[in-house]
Amino acid sequence: MLLLCLLAITDTIQVHKIPVAPAETLAVTVTGAGKPVVLVPGIFGASYGFRQLTPLLVGEGYQVLAVEPLGIGASSRPKDADYSLTAQAVRIAAVGDSLGVGGAIVIAHSIGASMAFRLAVQRPDLVDGIVSIGGGPTEEAVTSGFRRSMRFAPALKIIGGKDLFRSIVYRRMVESAGDPSWITDDVVYGYTDDAARDLGATIDALQGMGRATEPWTLESTLGSIQSPVRLMIGTAEHAGSVPTQEIDVLRRALPAFAVDSVPDVGLYIFEERPAAVVESVRKLRQAVDGMENY
Repeated sequence: MLLLCLLAITDTIQVHKIPVAPAETLAVTVTGAGKPVVLVPGIFGASYGFRQLTPLLVGEGYQVLAVEPLGIGASSRPKDADYSLTAQAVRIAAVGDSLGVGGAIVIAHSIGASMAFRLAVQRPDLVDGIVSIGGGPTEEAVTSGFRRSMRFAPALKIIGGKDLFRSIVYRRMVESAGDPSWITDDVVYGYTDDAARDLGATIDALQGMGRATEPWTLESTLGSIQSPVRLMIGTAEHAGSVPTQEIDVLRRALPAFAVDSVPDVGLYIFEERPAAVVESVRKLRQAVDGMENY
């Protein structure tokens, strides 16, 4: 079934480079037709990561837009840009405006969820609902795992160590997965192909994310999000899981919030169990339609 879906959508795939500011361009892959779903990867992600999920969503009647934030995937990597999560949300909004996309379901992975929440706060007209895959209301891009990954950054810039960079990403993926058998060499290359192409610029962008500060906190503004939110959590032991206190913050602040627990998977639910993501989208769509008809 997946192969048939892939063959059906091959001719509809369009890749756009959308200017959002001077020297800032976001890569956006658009597939299918229908109501919009916006996919937002995490820091070490790429649109490639959604290759199994996208055809399933297209089969559900959605137009899928995979938006790679600044410094991620095939998007540009200006050294001195504002890499705060708030600024990333503003850029995603600019993409929506440029392509005429509004009222979207946003599916965001890991730190991408924090961008999605900020997008919903700043531009509620663009967001009908959010499915967060393993991402909480994080106030900064720098996590302990990120810091561990970046300790090799100076050496990577000096020696141009693409293999070392890929090994770092591979280890992070394995630590975050439930069953890591899907993480093959080809998959790692798919995730890192654009990032490794100009490794110096990628390191600069990652360091910029580490230095970035937020102009306001999510916790103080989450209550303004009226659209429904579903948080997907893999129950297998894995690195990068959403802290309990962040789940509590979401539960207290959001008027329409639910948790979907997915057994035996880790942080990459869209890789290990893409059908579960589709099911969460169906539930979210029902909630959105119910609010519209209220």
